[in-house]
Amino acid sequence: MLDELGRHPLDGGDPFDVLVVGGGITGVGVALDAAHRGLRVALVERDDFASGTSSKSSKLIHGGLRYLQNGDVRLVYDALHERRRLMRNAPHLVEVLPFLIPIMTKDGVISRKIAKALGSALWMYDVTGGWRIGKLHRRLSADAAAAHFPSTHLDRLSGGFLYFDAATDDARLTLTIARTAAEHGAVVVNRCRLVEIVHRDGRVAGAVVDADGASIEVAARSIVNACGVWADDVRALDEGVHPGSIRPAKGVHITLPWHLVGNDIAVIIPVRGDKRSLFLIPWGPLGDGTFRHVYVGTTDTDDHGSLDEPVADGDDIDYLLTALNHSLDLSSRAPITRDDITGTWAGLRPLVNSTPDQSGATKDLSRRHQIAVSAAGVVTVTGGKLTTYREMAADAVDALRKLLPRSSMNHRSTRRLRLSGAGGASGPGDREGTDARADAHLARRYGAHADEVRALVAFDASLGEPMVAGLPYLRAEAVYAARHEMATTLDDVLARRTRAHLLDRSATRAAAADVAALLQAELGWSDDETARQVDRYAAMCAAEEIAGDHVANATH
Repeated sequence: MLDELGRHPLDGGDPFDVLVVGGGITGVGVALDAAHRGLRVALVERDDFASGTSSKSSKLIHGGLRYLQNGDVRLVYDALHERRRLMRNAPHLVEVLPFLIPIMTKDGVISRKIAKALGSALWMYDVTGGWRIGKLHRRLSADAAAAHFPSTHLDRLSGGFLYFDAATDDARLTLTIARTAAEHGAVVVNRCRLVEIVHRDGRVAGAVVDADGASIEVAARSIVNACGVWADDVRALDEGVHPGSIRPAKGVHITLPWHLVGNDIAVIIPVRGDKRSLFLIPWGPLGDGTFRHVYVGTTDTDDHGSLDEPVADGDDIDYLLTALNHSLDLSSRAPITRDDITGTWAGLRPLVNSTPDQSGATKDLSRRHQIAVSAAGVVTVTGGKLTTYREMAADAVDALRKLLPRSSMNHRSTRRLRLSGAGGASGPGDREGTDARADAHLARRYGAHADEVRALVAFDASLGEPMVAGLPYLRAEAVYAARHEMATTLDDVLARRTRAHLLDRSATRAAAADVAALLQAELGWSDDETARQVDRYAAMCAAEEIAGDHVANATH
């Protein structure tokens, strides 16, 4: 982290034009937008990039069909425009994802009668911007719907709707945007905690941060607070009062072996009596129409636990399993149980509370973002969703115009700015004598940077072996994460640089010591530190397992 003269990149020199606090999707988006406009930018993240909500979403880049049904047409319109931009600017990270909505003859939430209204809503979705993906929705026959979701009640299936959205690896998208910001001159630092906001003459003058155990005063003309569910904590440092404006809503997902469900595209299943729907999303294509896993989510409930460690408790898991099993034909098979789950994750949506008494369901709160500027000049951006991060970032940087000299900022937009790795990626089959499946895996994760990972394998063939048994990640990816992606802990690699922890917690736990040994050589850990990293990861796994067994009697 220190330069050749022993200086920290945040320490000394001219003031930054803007200090961004928070390394989630919104914060890195702000850093990229500001740097692209010519500002001198620094970003600090207390933990790791995307370690909060931005690695624990449903991993969808979508307009949100249910928001359209709730009448929030503008949100859907903006999100579908942003979806198209992301597919153009990050084609290696964002891909089209077909969705099936099954229609049942009886005992189904979506009956033939409701299907007519749903068809009208899907036409509106296409017209609002869905068509920009290059495909329109269509009605499917019962046989066509059954081919996509063979484990459902085929005797009740009368057809379905097929429509199209997109998906991404949320943590990798966040990391890629951070890398792109750095390529445009931003100083981007993780493991750097905000301690104090410095004021002079009633205006922001910078901040004090804790970096690598050292206290550093960072001079900055403005600050953008992009801390998600922690945004009010930063506002309290600036304003002296905790505003209580954020209402965290917990979203939980579970991962299962794909063969238990067998859907070859995403499926939406309504939850009986709850006016909500769940996604069943296949994950980890094997290249032959099958997948390694499927994940199921999400819940949407108030969370009153720790913001730092949200967990999927037993009630959350039972809610998902009950809805999933109701959608499956169990006449000749056992129901899916907790024993089948290979991974879980829980994230907190930073919803902006619209009522003083926090009444009403979290699912009814708007997903639109808000920008606020304090008297001292701290810009806070809250709310929003993964898909609209770029628009949120642009609005936050626009708010800086009144706080910074006009000459310091140009008018460039990130609408057509391609993200790092977007160009020149070689895909499967482009090189003779290579593993096409491994090539496809690397191309989808790294784009043009995939050759840098392949070069590690060319130098040391052992790095071409799997990092975790049964998963596609290579041992080389752990080395690459430490050398080029600012990974500093075992958890960084297993949970975010790769998604091994979310896919198969047990297999990943078994591989943890081997991965830690790779990182020890790269990061200079002592034997004691390496053992601590493994123990810390094992404790995290155990805590998730205990939480999954706990029933808190939550109401969904």
